[in-house]
Amino acid sequence: MKLDGKRALVTGGSSGIGLAIAEALLAKGAKIVISGRRPDVLTAAAERLRKTGGFVEAIAADIGTDEGRAKTLAFALDKLGGLDVLVNNAGGVRAGRLEDTTEIEIRSMIEVDLVAPIMLTRAALPQLRAGKESVVVNITSGIALVAAPFYSTYAGVKAGLAKFGESLRRELKGEGVHVMTVYPGATETPMMSSNRAGPELGFTRETPEAVAAATIAGIEEDAFEVIRGGEARAKMIALNRDDPAALDKRFLDLKPALSEAVRDHSAL
Repeated sequence: MKLDGKRALVTGGSSGIGLAIAEALLAKGAKIVISGRRPDVLTAAAERLRKTGGFVEAIAADIGTDEGRAKTLAFALDKLGGLDVLVNNAGGVRAGRLEDTTEIEIRSMIEVDLVAPIMLTRAALPQLRAGKESVVVNITSGIALVAAPFYSTYAGVKAGLAKFGESLRRELKGEGVHVMTVYPGATETPMMSSNRAGPELGFTRETPEAVAAATIAGIEEDAFEVIRGGEARAKMIALNRDDPAALDKRFLDLKPALSEAVRDHSAL
């Protein structure tokens, strides 16, 4: 897909990977609307993006609610006059043992990370179909491919989003709407600021700009998926498939240190 002139909505576009994707889309000539929950952060992000000279609008809304999704989509369609690119990026995380995770935290991850992108995509499909060439981009996580301990709910909802995208891609095949799934690894974003795990625990971080560049390349190439993490991630995926018990043993050895490093990891 050529992105020049395309109309894009990026949820969670006020910081991190979403903001980097918005910048990359603008650089390709797309017109964008970004959404986020925090008006002050969103305003600052929009001002930063407008310095490029591209078309940028922003809306403060919570896509974890029916009202917030309806408000976001209506605003985007009004400002853009249609929709060609939907980037489902907004998300939240709470790490730690399952029994120490509250019901509110669990339901928040389910609503924001899984229900919201499904429902927003469903609502946006008529407009995406109206274009000659459209794409839905779902930002999941490398944990959806290799689930780490202390992220059980997060891994579940992100894996659910990945399979949602795979199924929808096949459902929409030949109908002018492509679906691509992105699996970022640990990324230097505000969402990761409370995670103290480093490379020794499998959390080698990269910049959001690197994830965004790979995402844009994937869109342009009509890729099915974008997996970050390089050779190390590929080896873990293969080991998880061929000898999951070996990976269980590796995580067992890391559990005490990993538990301490991620126990405060929360961004909801």
